[in-house]
Amino acid sequence: MILSLVVLAAITGAWALLAGRLRRAHVRLPFVMVLAGIVTGLVPGNTVVETLDSTVAQHGAEVILAVLLFVDAGKIGGGRLLGDEPALAVRLLLVALPLSVAAAFLLGAVLLPGALTWPALLLIACMLVPIDLAPAESLLAGGFLPARVRGVLSVESGYNDGLVSPVFAFALILAGTSAAADTPLEALGAALPSAAIAIVSGLLIGGTVASLMNLAEHAEWMTGQSRRIAVVVAPLLTYAATVAVGGNGFVASFVCGITFRYLREIVPRRNLKAVHIEHDLQLLEDLTALLTIGMWLYLGNAVVLTLRDGVTGPVVVFCLAVLTVVRFLPVLAATVGTSLSRGERLALAAVGPRGTSSVVFGLLAFNDLPSGELAGTALTAMTVTVVAGVLLFGVGPAVLPRTRSSGVA
Repeated sequence: MILSLVVLAAITGAWALLAGRLRRAHVRLPFVMVLAGIVTGLVPGNTVVETLDSTVAQHGAEVILAVLLFVDAGKIGGGRLLGDEPALAVRLLLVALPLSVAAAFLLGAVLLPGALTWPALLLIACMLVPIDLAPAESLLAGGFLPARVRGVLSVESGYNDGLVSPVFAFALILAGTSAAADTPLEALGAALPSAAIAIVSGLLIGGTVASLMNLAEHAEWMTGQSRRIAVVVAPLLTYAATVAVGGNGFVASFVCGITFRYLREIVPRRNLKAVHIEHDLQLLEDLTALLTIGMWLYLGNAVVLTLRDGVTGPVVVFCLAVLTVVRFLPVLAATVGTSLSRGERLALAAVGPRGTSSVVFGLLAFNDLPSGELAGTALTAMTVTVVAGVLLFGVGPAVLPRTRSSGVA
């Protein structure tokens, strides 16, 4: 643990000094931290399993996921809850996303070890389907995608992990050890009240924080720094308060982020009042970036453990399919009849990197699932999928020549 902290601090500091130069060389921090995690995992005496399977790692992952869900839900651009293309966003989130989860579940039943129960398969599907654009910065900034596609992908990546988190929690109740249930009805009996409490909590806290900030700002009581600090407090308070009363802290943080953004940005904008929510979120986004660096280091540790235990061919096929056809076909089906061109539909369906949310889901699953084949398969599937996604969507576009077309902004 101490070695990991030293490496984390040292590499983060070095990156801070060289960030601009590394960006021009198309070297991204997630890739560097994964390599660092692999190196630290190979050091003799470094107990990788104990590092990953620990109370500190689990609680840290829970807080990071709560903050991520708030940030993702709160920074959607376009002045609307669903961005500039709400109809397309709805199709992706309410049609393509469930179809992708179902496809991953069915494919997992065929390719993953037969000992896995259906809750474990559902858990893995929820872990691997949500996309995250962070590892694909080269793809997004390199002129490869039309502006319209980038906007819709941003909305999808902001909301999809929040939407699957209640299903993930339901599956973990059935498959895990900390809150095990014997039947789906028992799991629903635990998950539904928890989700209901979370929704109410997220609405109340997000609405209260945003309304109080609006009033205080109107009275000129706040400073730029105090606004940023208030935003940092919002997801932490929401998560802790919701868990304390038996609710799902992840769902609450997600709902809080949506409510906060609606009342801080969208409603004031309709009243022609200038609100710069991106300034409010700046400190929290920087803090989130710092926290997620640790998740990429953990992923490097997980790579070592995965290679040490061995990866079977069917698992690799499953992970590659999740990155490709499991997303590609549902997105194409969901966008039939839209105003998207054929090229835009193909681009939207083809881009699907996985990132921090999958890493956090995987770490939570590894800590809570029974040790052995079940926990090992979940960690392996997460590791292979995320690393392959980073190589495919992050490193790959960085080595290609940049192009600009008329459809690219």
